[in-house]
Amino acid sequence: MATAISGMEQLAIGIDIGGTGTKFGIVDREGNVLFSSEMSTRGYKEINDFIIDLHKNLQPLIDNIGGIGRIKGIGVGAPNGNFYTGTIEYAPNLPWKGVIPLAKIIQDEFKLPVVLTNDANAAALGEMKYGAAKDMKDFIMITLGTGVGSGIVANGSLIYGHDGFAGELGHVIVIPDGRYHEGTGKKGSLESYASATGVRLTTIEFLENSETPSLLRAVPRDQLDSKKVYDAAMAGDQLAKEIFEFTGKILGLALANFVMFSSPSAIVLFGGLTKAGDLILKPTRESMEANLIQVFQNKVKILVSHLKEADAAILGASALAWDIQ
Repeated sequence: MATAISGMEQLAIGIDIGGTGTKFGIVDREGNVLFSSEMSTRGYKEINDFIIDLHKNLQPLIDNIGGIGRIKGIGVGAPNGNFYTGTIEYAPNLPWKGVIPLAKIIQDEFKLPVVLTNDANAAALGEMKYGAAKDMKDFIMITLGTGVGSGIVANGSLIYGHDGFAGELGHVIVIPDGRYHEGTGKKGSLESYASATGVRLTTIEFLENSETPSLLRAVPRDQLDSKKVYDAAMAGDQLAKEIFEFTGKILGLALANFVMFSSPSAIVLFGGLTKAGDLILKPTRESMEANLIQVFQNKVKILVSHLKEADAAILGASALAWDIQ
């Protein structure tokens, strides 16, 4: 992807490292992604080989904007990325195990300053700089994808905690002794219910525990996903609607707890599940308000991210670079 560029303004590189693929691009201060591309993450057993190829892939983009002198810095979002240490620590869905000094490796390869944080925190920063939370000082970003990620902004600052790992709201327990989470070994976490993976598991449970006729009964189990549930709900399928109602109820309960913790002006939702629109947003709002004490009721907006899904990860990561001194 390319966009027209002008002048000699400073630009930033944003890199989003995911379990399957890595997206990267060059971004201006207004949030325009000037050039972007992607590469495999999963195909690299060694981190150094990955970084060398990342540099090779980014170099033509850097050449297109007039060279490295125009780049202020590099922001990186990655699972289990630690803002304080610049390390990825024990990320279960990346091919490199243990503690990886990622920021230093990238800095040594590119000869540019590098800031790292986890992918959901990067998304929150992108939303604050370029998206629905622009100019907000208090909001919570929740990503509803394969998992549930989150970033908490309070008093204009991202909450990192003492060790850099604050804000793991997807792993908050919403149903004691509830559904088992294979990745963490814990039971009843929000991610087990309110992610695309959670919707699939709910669908299987609903199909097994009821005899309600449903279009979903014709779908082979290994092909069931949240998109199939959405399609069925839009075709009027009652069971599919109940699945979204159940999911929204649990999500809303969790959001009420989060609101009473940090009193945000808004909760911004991002990710594939938001495409279900009011099928999930309506029960989520109703459940959140029903579980809030009076002083918090009818104060907090639930917004859906404005950012283009294709660009959001790159924008979020690039937002880190503008604060490099």
